[in-house]
Amino acid sequence: MDFLADGNHTAVTEFILLGLTDDPVLRVFLFIVILGIYLVTVSGNLSIVLLIRVSSQLHHPMYFFLSHLAFADICYSSSVTPNMLVNFLVERNPISYLGCGIQLGAAAFFGTTDCFLLAAMAYDRFVAICSPLLYSTKMSTRVCVQLLALAYIGGFLNATFFSSSFFSFVFCGPNRVNHFYCDFAPLVGLSCSAVNVHTIIPSISTGIVVVTTLSVIAVSYIYILITILKMRSTEGRHKAFSTCTSHLTAVTLFYGTVTFIYVMPKSSFSTDQNKVVSVFYMVVIPMLNPLIYSLRNNEIKGALKREFGRKIFS
Repeated sequence: MDFLADGNHTAVTEFILLGLTDDPVLRVFLFIVILGIYLVTVSGNLSIVLLIRVSSQLHHPMYFFLSHLAFADICYSSSVTPNMLVNFLVERNPISYLGCGIQLGAAAFFGTTDCFLLAAMAYDRFVAICSPLLYSTKMSTRVCVQLLALAYIGGFLNATFFSSSFFSFVFCGPNRVNHFYCDFAPLVGLSCSAVNVHTIIPSISTGIVVVTTLSVIAVSYIYILITILKMRSTEGRHKAFSTCTSHLTAVTLFYGTVTFIYVMPKSSFSTDQNKVVSVFYMVVIPMLNPLIYSLRNNEIKGALKREFGRKIFS
């Protein structure tokens, strides 16, 4: 998409992504590492999706949401990682104006969907532990589909705010984005437009998403903790808590890094630190989620053994 030149300003039709580093040796090293991470991310999350689909023992609400979380993680990582890998191999990595807007919207969509899915999984654990007799009613197929629809609608709305804000900006000067993808903050810095409602709305919408979903997770686990402490059986406490450890680990990793980016004062960390944290929650965490759930969840491990056993002896 082209802009008409305005006076002495030069129209911006593409952006140059500066990437993580200019060091040629470090670029090769990072290319190998991140390529490996990306391959594990895709294969690991795809395996989770397929395992949940083929294993009847995993046809429960928790794993229904987990399969969609795995799918969202594949798409979330894929929205930025392939372009980052290209950046390590070329001296100049351009991205079109339209491509930049699409990348920004895709990252916002799948990142927001992740937040809502993690909240839905926390609610599922709350119902399972605090109201086990009503679980089949409160977490019926209809309720699960409604929660899933809410997650995708929330992701779509937040992505719409980001994309519409981006396309409302006027870029008429520098086009070098000091990041490995089209992140919103560096783009705002390059915009010639005055600070207005389009600049503020994405930050507000992201804040609402993070606070709302984190509140659901926190309240759910407060009630879960109270219920577990009331249990008389030590074995019952251990079993109840063990069903939550994988989800708690995933939540801590994801929201810890997101909070660092969006809550910490901008003056307290540099752009390079921002990039490193962004790599962690956009590239590394999507790889860790299937490992966390496969290594710490007994039902997932049991399903893997059963499916491998069938393949070996069939």
